[in-house]
Amino acid sequence: MTTAGTTARDQRRAVRPTGQERVLEPDDLIVSKTDPRGVITYANEAFLRVSRYEEDEVLGQPHNLIRHPDMPKAVFALLWDTVAAGQEVFAYVNNLAADGAYYWVLANVTPSYDARGRIVGYHSSRRAPTRPAIAAVSAVYDQLRAVERAQPNGRAAVEASTALLGTLLAARGESYDEFVWSLISEGGF
Repeated sequence: MTTAGTTARDQRRAVRPTGQERVLEPDDLIVSKTDPRGVITYANEAFLRVSRYEEDEVLGQPHNLIRHPDMPKAVFALLWDTVAAGQEVFAYVNNLAADGAYYWVLANVTPSYDARGRIVGYHSSRRAPTRPAIAAVSAVYDQLRAVERAQPNGRAAVEASTALLGTLLAARGESYDEFVWSLISEGGF
């Protein structure tokens, strides 16, 4: 439980990755909703079970509560830029549970709109990816993290890894969406 005066950032810092992997069941469907700033407004039972958080520990907290430190900053920048522009995005994401375990998901994040067409939040559904998809994505993410670590600050890390991601995808002749979809079509769901 988050104690009075404890922020999500404090709580996340207190969670140390253990290296223990938690694998989603094939039928698991993790769902969460956030406000436009990424603050969690809803988390389904699968989210709570897999992340090892209680509902009162996640509601009202930034969604990055479950961000694993091994996730490249460029991927989150791409994700937020895409949904803020009103488009859906699919991404392979490594999350960090409250007990320090990690778990991979294939996330589909979509904007939610009000009656006037304004973005009022985001909806994310996540499923279990396959081992080949995780291996393919991990190889790319390893390169992004390496370039991020070589930068003097967070902003430079995002810029450098975003540039590298663009270069890697251009060499493949794909956008990030096409890269993700290629893994899905190869059975990487």
